[in-house]
Amino acid sequence: MAEEESAIATAVESRRREFSIGRACARAALSKLGFPPCAIPSGPHREPLWPSGIVGSITHCAGFYAAAVALQEDYVALGIDAEVDEELPSGVLSLISGDEERYWIANAPGRLNWGRLLFSAKESIFKAWYPLTREWLGFEDAVVTIVPHDGSFVVQLPHTHVLANDYPRKLRGRFLVANGLILTAVFIAGP
Repeated sequence: MAEEESAIATAVESRRREFSIGRACARAALSKLGFPPCAIPSGPHREPLWPSGIVGSITHCAGFYAAAVALQEDYVALGIDAEVDEELPSGVLSLISGDEERYWIANAPGRLNWGRLLFSAKESIFKAWYPLTREWLGFEDAVVTIVPHDGSFVVQLPHTHVLANDYPRKLRGRFLVANGLILTAVFIAGP
């Protein structure tokens, strides 16, 4: 849509395609809530700017695109991420994790790509947190505990600058590994 064009005016063709398909997914998700087709422009940090009363998130990876939306009266924040189910490139785990997280991954059950799952969980967290608070989180600002037996994770945010009474310091998320993908979601329920 014309209002979205400025976000990708100088982008390469592959980025234009990712953006367009992601926005199409978002409009399809909005239609399930009864919203007519509308532009979803980008904010100054490339974040989607949702219609009033909506929270949402868009994700894509090789061959997969998705969007999730909810009414702001039900959820104050929502973040999703999709990653190809493969090992992280060498050296990346040490950049995105703390000692506790690396220790857990080194001793984790099963043969899942736990490092990639951790990366995806943190991406979901960031996508939920920034639109809500306008605070950028570094990978060290979110400490993730994966709960493998029920497909969930718990997030502690010990280093955020947002006042503790405004938003929770502990978030919960879900994950699924299927069809060559790792999918994660984080939401913060409304009052």
